[in-house]
Amino acid sequence: MEEKRIIIGITHGDINGIGYEVILKTLQDPHIFELCTPVIYGSPKVAAYYRKTLNIENMGLNTINHAHDATGRKIYIINCCSDEVKVELGNSTEMAGQAAFAALKAATHDLSAGLLQAIVTAPINKYTIQSPQFSFPGHTEYLENMFIKDGKALMLMVSDLLKVAVVTGHIPVAKVPATITQELIVEKLTVLNKSLIEDFGIVRPRIAVMGLNPHAGDKGVIGTEEQTIIIPAIQQCIEQGIVCVGPLSADGLFGSGSFRNFDAILAMYHDQGLAPFKTLAMENGVNYTAGLPIIRTSPAHGTAYELAGQNTASESSFRNALFLACDIYRHRQDYREATKNPLKINSMTQGSEII
Repeated sequence: MEEKRIIIGITHGDINGIGYEVILKTLQDPHIFELCTPVIYGSPKVAAYYRKTLNIENMGLNTINHAHDATGRKIYIINCCSDEVKVELGNSTEMAGQAAFAALKAATHDLSAGLLQAIVTAPINKYTIQSPQFSFPGHTEYLENMFIKDGKALMLMVSDLLKVAVVTGHIPVAKVPATITQELIVEKLTVLNKSLIEDFGIVRPRIAVMGLNPHAGDKGVIGTEEQTIIIPAIQQCIEQGIVCVGPLSADGLFGSGSFRNFDAILAMYHDQGLAPFKTLAMENGVNYTAGLPIIRTSPAHGTAYELAGQNTASESSFRNALFLACDIYRHRQDYREATKNPLKINSMTQGSEII
């Protein structure tokens, strides 16, 4: 009997950027069908426009109304947009924002209903997507609001070279110091450690924790957050069995190459972690939203309006995002299988040696 196929939803993102280009280029690889059945949430009209613009031939896109109709080794597309939808290459438009949200809403609905095993999101314009229904800084916060009531999701950048998570994500830099608390760091470290074990199959992860200030505060000479917040958080996590080291200076950690000694790095704020990550792994990096009951990945880049329609955008990051979504799904399945029947000690074995 054939194993049940993994159905992966793909949201088309901003239709005026490189979303469709990287999606269609990725799905030209026939090996994709050995991993999953892809379902694009978008617009058959827009997809046809990009197939023509990019000279992509011999690619069948099968229009369906519902995700449960996706079977076998084919590419499917669900129409989420009105017939009036219009592509304006390289431009930031309200219509593109509406189309991006319509696809995201439909895909997350099906994901919540169990019709999809994961979603891969093409880049959005965080300004044009804003509406009464989407008032979030980005995908991470939207999914966090949808799928978890307590706790926080974690932005985790992933590549073969390194993994970088952040304590604070899409907030102004001026608000970072006041946002960082011992409780928040502990929460993020706990989520990161759990994700490394369950989503990536790392038995005992080693995590590097960055400081907030230059040179990790130099023992209070350049700021006190390390002494009063970060070190107590690290100590609390160590007591809980998490293997973590820090606070470490960001320039030393990345400049010396010692980041390679760790399974993941926890940065205090967005650019502290993502700037070095994208310098080292932009071409192949993936953005993964850890800490959710569902699986969502995306490429590490943005809409790249300046490349739209030129057939020059690399699909490597998006392809890796699709591969990672499949890998995480299988890792979670393996973890559940390995832990579903722990050894039970009953009255017959209590106090006796088990041979």
